[in-house]
Amino acid sequence: MIILAATPIGNLGDASARLVETLSAATFVAAEDTRSTVRLLTGLGIENRPQIVALHDHNEREKSAELVERARDSDIVVMSDAGMPTVSDPGYHLVQAAIAADVGVTVIPGPSAVVTALALAGMPTDRFTFEGFLPRKPSERRKGLRSLADERRTMVFFESPQRIASALDDVVTELGADRRVAVCRELTKLFEQVKRGTATDVAAWAAEGVKGEIVLVIHGADAAAFSIDDGRARVTERVAAGERLKDAAAAVAAETGLGKRDLYQAALDAR
Repeated sequence: MIILAATPIGNLGDASARLVETLSAATFVAAEDTRSTVRLLTGLGIENRPQIVALHDHNEREKSAELVERARDSDIVVMSDAGMPTVSDPGYHLVQAAIAADVGVTVIPGPSAVVTALALAGMPTDRFTFEGFLPRKPSERRKGLRSLADERRTMVFFESPQRIASALDDVVTELGADRRVAVCRELTKLFEQVKRGTATDVAAWAAEGVKGEIVLVIHGADAAAFSIDDGRARVTERVAAGERLKDAAAAVAAETGLGKRDLYQAALDAR
């Protein structure tokens, strides 16, 4: 069986009893960084030293078939450096291969920087989207943010300390100076910090320099920003592209918060 094991994102005290028990008995571990895994075992006081092989972005596809075959007869614990494997970390292709081969997959739940930052940001949590790392190139980053300008769900991103200041400047440009954001750094660690405010204010703060591992949380677009005319235009565009009116109205309603029936009727009236 494949066992996806969530590991602490900073504080070793967040390791679950189930994780410690599993690693204490493990015979084979596939880890993003073998050295980090050995340090984790030592930090948790685990004397067991299983066989550890590297499973990272550069070799996951080629090693998945081999690991899946091994997992038919014995357990393989899969670990990233921190948090849940497969979430912006190796493991996704391995899980795909295991499912295709009818090999069991299970999870040891645990820490996640995504939901930790979401909980701390003080923004709506009933609907959110995880967007992974923002693009490195400024032009691609701005384009990506622009495509999310109308996203109403709370958005969660990973970002590097070297790029967070310029990324926030792009948020100001593409999403608006008053868009609410939160920069969550060094989560669960000694110097944990959450900086909340408008994109303009937080960008000014970040310009002075930010260190540590960072999660950026951005408030979704305000539903009040969409008028029925805006919604009708979006529905009309979708219908012109070949979508059924009913489906287009439902999709635009989900995006904007406008009423599905109102959008449907507005599109009919405009014909």
